[in-house]
This record gives sequence, C-alpha cells and structure tokens, in this order.
Amino acid sequence: MTRPAQGTPAQNKLVRRGLALAWFIIVWDVVEGIVAVTAGLAVGSIALVGFGIDSAIEVFAASVVIWQLRAGAHARQRPALRAIAVTFYALAAFVGFESIRDLVTQDKAGESLIGIVLNVVALLVMVPVAVAQRRIGRELNNPVLTAQSTETWMSNALSVTVLAGLGLNATLGWWWADPVVALAVAGLAVQSGREAWHEAGKPTPAEDHPSTTKDQP
Repeated sequence: MTRPAQGTPAQNKLVRRGLALAWFIIVWDVVEGIVAVTAGLAVGSIALVGFGIDSAIEVFAASVVIWQLRAGAHARQRPALRAIAVTFYALAAFVGFESIRDLVTQDKAGESLIGIVLNVVALLVMVPVAVAQRRIGRELNNPVLTAQSTETWMSNALSVTVLAGLGLNATLGWWWADPVVALAVAGLAVQSGREAWHEAGKPTPAEDHPSTTKDQP
C-alpha cells in the first residue's frame, strides 16, 4: 500500500494550520451563506444571492483542501486542483446567467442593509484568512492551498463588488449596478478557474521528487 511520507515537524505544523483555516472557512461560510441567500432573496439581489452561493462553493473547496492535506502536504494535488477549478466555473455560470437575465428583464433589486453589513464583516474576517492561506500555501509549496486562498480573495472581491452594487442601488437608485458588478465577479471566477486547471497540469512537488513517497507493505 502506498502511503504519503511524513513531513518535517515544521511542515506538519504548517499542514495543521492549513487544516485549521479550512475548517474555519467551512464554519464561517455556512453561516455567511445562509444569511446572504436569505437577505438576497428577500430583496431580489442576484449579487447578494451569488455571494451566498459563493459561500457554499467555498465550503466545498475548503473540504477539498482538507481531503488533500490529510493525505500529505503534496498528495492528491492534481485532482484537488481540478475540483477547485470546477467550483470557480460553477460560480461563474450561476452568477453570469442570473446577471444577464436581470439586465435583460430589468429586474430591480431592493435595498439590503443586512447585505451591506454582512459584506463589511466578511471583509474584516476573511482578508486575514486569505493572507494566512496564501502564506502557508507558499511555504508548503502547495498549489491546492494557494488556489483556495485565491478563491478566498475572490470572495473578498465579491464582497467589494456586492457592496458597490448595493450601495449604488441604495444611494443613487442604479438598479443595474447590482447585475453589472455580479458579471465582473463571474469574469473573475472564470479566470481563477482557468488558472487552477492550468496549475493542475503542472508536475507536483511529489512528482518532481519521487522519493517523498514510497511503497510500504
């Protein structure tokens, strides 16, 4: 049976930190997603609903990171990266479709103070998480964790665009700002998905150094 080699104490510590961050993201995004989708449906904001859907996608991506890291710092990287790439494409498809539909039908979203507060809090909480993820991913030379940090940064960008859309709608009555900023997020998701899929095609650290794993009876 093939087992992943044990890393150094420093590497194992980084893996534990990466796992802790992934679990935190799951708990946070479950709560955030419920609030965002509920508030978005209440006022008809596709950008806010998309933010909630993004939370569900992030839960899946964080679960992929946990699955990957539990096997070892450099194990299961290719399938994990491709799974995360798919989550980017799923978000882009949903938000893009709904945004175009709202622009065509001129479906106007209502004001949402809850949505504005939620996104401000999300930025305050998740920006430090994204920074920590990116640092740990680079120190481990783990593209899966780095890709997850990109998705977290994309969620932060979504918070900014949702805030812009909700704010412009609330202050200036620009109903079209909501679907337009959501389209920008869809484009960002496509780009991130391409990058993750491309990264999955590169040799992993374990492949570059086959001695990091060995067959055990």
